[in-house]
Amino acid sequence: MTRARNTADTQTASGGPVSPSIAGKNPVINGATEIWQRGTSVAVAASTPSYTADRWYYSNGANQASVISRQVTGDTTNLPNIQYCARVQRNSGQTGTGNTYFAQSFESVNSIPFTGQAVTLSFYARKGANYSATSNILTVYFNYGTGTDQNVISGYTGGANVVAQNATLTATWQRFTYTGTVPTTATELGLFFQTAPTGTAGVNDYYEVTGVQVELGSVATPFSRAGGTIQGELAACQRYYVRWGGEALYNQIGIGIGATGTIASMDVFCPVQMRVVPTAVDYSTLAIQDGTITTGSAVPAIVSAYSGTKTVGIDMTVASGVAVNRPYRFLTNNSTSGFFGLSAEL
Repeated sequence: MTRARNTADTQTASGGPVSPSIAGKNPVINGATEIWQRGTSVAVAASTPSYTADRWYYSNGANQASVISRQVTGDTTNLPNIQYCARVQRNSGQTGTGNTYFAQSFESVNSIPFTGQAVTLSFYARKGANYSATSNILTVYFNYGTGTDQNVISGYTGGANVVAQNATLTATWQRFTYTGTVPTTATELGLFFQTAPTGTAGVNDYYEVTGVQVELGSVATPFSRAGGTIQGELAACQRYYVRWGGEALYNQIGIGIGATGTIASMDVFCPVQMRVVPTAVDYSTLAIQDGTITTGSAVPAIVSAYSGTKTVGIDMTVASGVAVNRPYRFLTNNSTSGFFGLSAEL
């Protein structure tokens, strides 16, 4: 007697409907742009490459100041079950016409399972009323390299294309799917959307993208988060970047002790283990407090000798007044806009 395969197995094998919460199918972290620890609207100055939505890196050129923002998709017919998208927008009046890139690089450990395999890249996209790229083209590249944990926009060792296609956008959401084969020599993967704007930007010179997925096989199946659930997706993002603040006037971040008259040495405990020991901080409006006195304008710096991937040593420097060997707290200073971030990005 032959046992019938269960429905989920059958649907997965046939390329039919599958659960939208299958963790691990899709290596694109935050493919539905739901997680925005840096803020849901990120201004990117001209010629200033920056991370925006979690795991998504934006690179632009001269006279291309831009805003990358979270938007509601607003379409349950053409884009089912995905709430948010990323809007990639050249600011009105900007005149730069070099290529811009919206990219994600995969760790080598997440790339190796695709080596030597047929893969399908899929995503949803639409354009704004003033999208200025010639013929409404949005070019998508899925690249491989032979290095380890490199950034796809900075360049891969031995880099080449698995997929390089022009998607023609309209004002309505469309799903685009492309297939290719990852060479057996590949040790890292990454993808990026490239646009070449023309003329002077209007008020709606943007494209929107969401539901970005890479999967094994030659059939695009329904979009699935890399982390399965929204909490799993957040944890996957925090492996690369984590931010505290924005929830209260005095968000506590870490604890420590006075080291010198101007430095309090702090321990910050990460919510998940980070990819590597964090290499950079970003911050605004921080303070230290000994229980009675709050000292603002505190400047944080990573102390690599006392840092790991779970607990990070931070020296908080102020102008004066730190009592040596006295306990201190590290916190935001009377502002919901205060924050502290740690980066272990590629």
